[in-house]
Amino acid sequence: MIVTIGNIKGGVGKTTLAVNLAIVRAAAGYDVLLVDGDEQRTALTFTELRTDMLGSPGYTAVSLQGAVLRTQVRQMSTKYAEIVIDVGGRDTGSLRAALTISHTVVVPVQPRSFDIWAVDHVAALINEAREINPELRALILINAADAQGKDNEDAADALRAIEGVELLPMFIGRRKAFPNAAAAGRAVTEYTPKDSKAIDELTTFVAALYS
Repeated sequence: MIVTIGNIKGGVGKTTLAVNLAIVRAAAGYDVLLVDGDEQRTALTFTELRTDMLGSPGYTAVSLQGAVLRTQVRQMSTKYAEIVIDVGGRDTGSLRAALTISHTVVVPVQPRSFDIWAVDHVAALINEAREINPELRALILINAADAQGKDNEDAADALRAIEGVELLPMFIGRRKAFPNAAAAGRAVTEYTPKDSKAIDELTTFVAALYS
């Protein structure tokens, strides 16, 4: 199973989601490869921090960009049960390469107009990739959702109208537990004090992703 976490819009929580996903799947007993396809190498920096603090991250991490990402992930796909690819917040060769080899792409979107508008561009890239990878599943996740107000539902209504992508039926809220856990080199499921709502939201997302 190759899952890409990607968007052309930055600041939507791609890397946080990718590292949490890698850790949760590794904790479930899967041999996980985390591919950092972002030139900023944030996922790799997190992994180095996690290794320093825990001794071992629990998964394997590599940095790959551009066309090399496609060829190397294909070669390594038989060695790992799960591959999670984190690609940066622009229309890059890494994003396009990842879309051609992934089983699923998850597009995190904050409930803001600029984020929603960017999904049209991402949907176009997904449709292009399906010419090579026709079975590509595309999921939209409302991330960093508001605790109250209508913005979440308004965003959901707008996202449901975009063809070629599927809106997941859950939100992940804007919760301090995620950045706090990341600063400690941990997933939100490992962090103390525990945020039960954040854990429930993440595990519900993972269950939907792998259903």
